[in-house]
Amino acid sequence: MIILKSNDEIGIMRDSGKVTGYILKELENETRTIILYEAPHRMKKTVDMLNETLGNRRVSLCRELTKIHEEVIRTDLSSACLYFEDNAPKGEYVIVIEGRNETELEEEDRKSYEELSVSEHVKRYTDEGMDLKEAMKKAAKDRGVTKRDIYSELCRLKEEK
Repeated sequence: MIILKSNDEIGIMRDSGKVTGYILKELENETRTIILYEAPHRMKKTVDMLNETLGNRRVSLCRELTKIHEEVIRTDLSSACLYFEDNAPKGEYVIVIEGRNETELEEEDRKSYEELSVSEHVKRYTDEGMDLKEAMKKAAKDRGVTKRDIYSELCRLKEEK
C-alpha cells in the first residue's frame, strides 16, 4: 500500500500488520483527504483495517484508472467491507478517503477537556513547559471560555484549599 500523506510526503506500507496499523493510527485524525494505492490481493484486508482504524468514513474505490475497465464506487468504509465479502477485487485500486471533520475533532477535544478539572487542565500545559499565563490562555481556548473564567476558577479552587 502506498499512502500519499501530503504533497511532498509518500509512505509505502509493507504487508506487516503492526507497521500498517501504526501508520493508519497516525492518520486517524487527519483532516485532509487520504489517498491510498492498493493491490487487489490486499484490498479486502486493507479496507477492513481502514474501517476499524479510521471509522466509517466516506470513500471512493477507484479501480483500473485510465484503463478500459475503469470503475469508481462511491460508498462508505463499512459498506466497502461488505462489498468485498461478495466481490473479489480485480485490478489495482486507488482508495480516496474523506478526512476527519475539523468541527467534530474540536468537539471531541472540548469534551475530553471537560473531563479534567480546570486546575488539571492548566497543569497539563505547565508540565509541558508553558508559563502559567500562556497555559491559562490555552485552557480557556480549549474549553471555549475566557481566560478570566479560568483565572477566577483557579482562584476559587485555591481559596477552598
